Amino acid sequence: FFSKNAMDVSVSSGGIASNARDGMLISLDAKLVMEEIGIHLSDDSVSVDLKKHPELMQGVDLILALTEKHKKEISDYFKLENKAIFTLREFAGENGDIDDPSMKGPKGFRKARDEIKHCIIEGMKRFE
Repeated sequence: FFSKNAMDVSVSSGGIASNARDGMLISLDAKLVMEEIGIHLSDDSVSVDLKKHPELMQGVDLILALTEKHKKEISDYFKLENKAIFTLREFAGENGDIDDPSMKGPKGFRKARDEIKHCIIEGMKRFE
């Protein structure tokens, strides 16, 4: 989407929940379902615990969270009064959360992947 629309975008991913452990290898299911749509996640891709890396929150223009709970935790922990922070569904102009796919196998990761992709595309259309 970004390259098709000649957009210069830098994307980072991190977690704030208790299972967002710094340096953990990402789920094989996540890697497999991303490969299905042509996105390669390298073998050395690891998770990032944002609580251990607050510097990653500096200079960001937009923060997207899976759930309202994640959004609140991020906002409260990092005191983000002046940052654009949305759930992915809010960004797309919709309501609700995207279920965390952890422990739900490829089917759960595929569902989350497709919902995230939809929300990003719809959100980018809204905020052009």
